[in-house]
Amino acid sequence: MNLLRIVSFALALLMLPLAFGSDVYRWVDSKGNVHYDDKATASPAAVKVPMRNPLTDPSSLADLQIDRHGDSSDVYVSNRLGGPVEIQLSLSNASNVQSDPQLPLRQVLGANERALVSRIGAGRVDQPSSFVVGLMAVPGDPQTIARDVVYSLPVDENSNWQLGQTFHGGFSHTDEQNLYAVDIVVDEGTPILAARGGTVMQVENGFDSAGLNREKYAERANLIRILHDDGSMAIYAHLREGGAMVRVGQKVSLGQLIGYTGNTGYSSGPHLHFCIQVNSAGRLISIPFRMVGPNGFLALPGH
Repeated sequence: MNLLRIVSFALALLMLPLAFGSDVYRWVDSKGNVHYDDKATASPAAVKVPMRNPLTDPSSLADLQIDRHGDSSDVYVSNRLGGPVEIQLSLSNASNVQSDPQLPLRQVLGANERALVSRIGAGRVDQPSSFVVGLMAVPGDPQTIARDVVYSLPVDENSNWQLGQTFHGGFSHTDEQNLYAVDIVVDEGTPILAARGGTVMQVENGFDSAGLNREKYAERANLIRILHDDGSMAIYAHLREGGAMVRVGQKVSLGQLIGYTGNTGYSSGPHLHFCIQVNSAGRLISIPFRMVGPNGFLALPGH
């Protein structure tokens, strides 16, 4: 296997624009991406969505819900994850509206928290109003200060593993979410062990395929995100379909079995993608870390 062609998962941020003041329509494009629009003509497959229901997307980190009461609308956001999420709520295309508190705003929601974030009303009740609400969600608390922790190898030291792409890997470890990541090349179905104890924050378990089309597969990797006690988060990605053996909210200990490796998402072969991420001023970034194997520390750039 050409290790240089092992490619890695990148977690994308969600921007979900929703139009209110008119009907909202949901449609799915040919690549499986979910869209919302205020025009029924956006797609022949567009379906009207009841406005009081949460507008959800399978890949979203948080859900947006608008409850309308006469001339005002209560804006609720629900955190889907088992750990903190920073949200940014914004207004665009606003006509004759006022919000309390004023938008844009940033707010951190706790694990599985649902909160009334803003109330939007008409500036003048005798005139029509319209607006678009934008929601961005970034996992993690921006106040996090990660400790220097030595991580254990997330597979059995005696298994048939190889170190593939490491920090600053030129093939795919080039964006800030994955710059400091390692690919551990193993056979599919290899047990994955927690490299550090924590709380399961996110699980993606239902994808069943892989490919080298970044646009199609970048967000289709099965993964486990574990929140540590210092607020940092470990990503274990490219698990096989149904390969996660833990659930959101579960506490896990160092060395515990959490899943099985696979080949899902933007990947050219079975491997485990591992990195440590933090929320840095509203940006999800990877950070350097140390990891120990059977022969001491792994040879990672700068360590």
